[in-house]
Amino acid sequence: QTMAVPSGVPERSLELAKEAYGQKDPELSRIAHDKPPCEKHNTQQGKYVKSIVFGALDGIITTFAIVAGIAGADLSSGIVLILGLANLVADGVSMGFGDYLSTQAEVEFTRAERQREMWECENYLEGEKREMVELYEARGLSREDAEVVVNIMSKKKEFFVDIMMVEELGLMPVDESESPAKSGFVTFVSFLIFGAIPLLAYQAATKASRTIQFIVACLCTAATLFTMGALKSRLTNVKWWKSGLTILLNGGIAAGSAYLIGLSLSHAIQVDEGCD
Repeated sequence: QTMAVPSGVPERSLELAKEAYGQKDPELSRIAHDKPPCEKHNTQQGKYVKSIVFGALDGIITTFAIVAGIAGADLSSGIVLILGLANLVADGVSMGFGDYLSTQAEVEFTRAERQREMWECENYLEGEKREMVELYEARGLSREDAEVVVNIMSKKKEFFVDIMMVEELGLMPVDESESPAKSGFVTFVSFLIFGAIPLLAYQAATKASRTIQFIVACLCTAATLFTMGALKSRLTNVKWWKSGLTILLNGGIAAGSAYLIGLSLSHAIQVDEGCD
């Protein structure tokens, strides 16, 4: 979950801060923190970047694994398209609905825990303050300093409850602008779009041999996987080429396993048929 920046709080240059961390440049980090915001950034679209990236990766890897398994069994391109499309739609619906349900469950759980913490504050504030003091003491603050910090924070009840959610329960307060339904829909659409790439590659080479069709699908999928892995690095702060190669390796292992299984089963079935 993401936590919205309260109104009135100046925003630092987040992209510049990430660049400073990547380069381990303290001076650039100071510039990122001190630079006044020249415009208000729209973070609404950024909230769904994770759904887009992971929906895309799951879509293309899953579909290509199906394609590879069928290619290993040396079945026709028509079967590739039929099974691939059926799997694409079914898995896309499952992924999107699963994203919605998991996000909704997380939101509902967090809200319930926040309501409980708010109720405890309203009915026994001293007890909650004592818990926070003990927590800060365990982290190295003296009791006197911990009491000063907690007494100041507890003057603002909403703020104090948010802090308790993070410190005691490890839960980020819910960003009310986020929508589980939108997150699930974005995952579904992303899964469909990127998962269709191996199938479109097959269709584009429909007049070629099965081997050429499979090679074209492999190349298109590999290029897309590496690109998506590189884009994923923006979420993880991993070097773009390393992230790209990792995702490419992941897809390669999945597809290679499916291909070998398809190849093995096709030979086994042929042996059985020859014995009948």
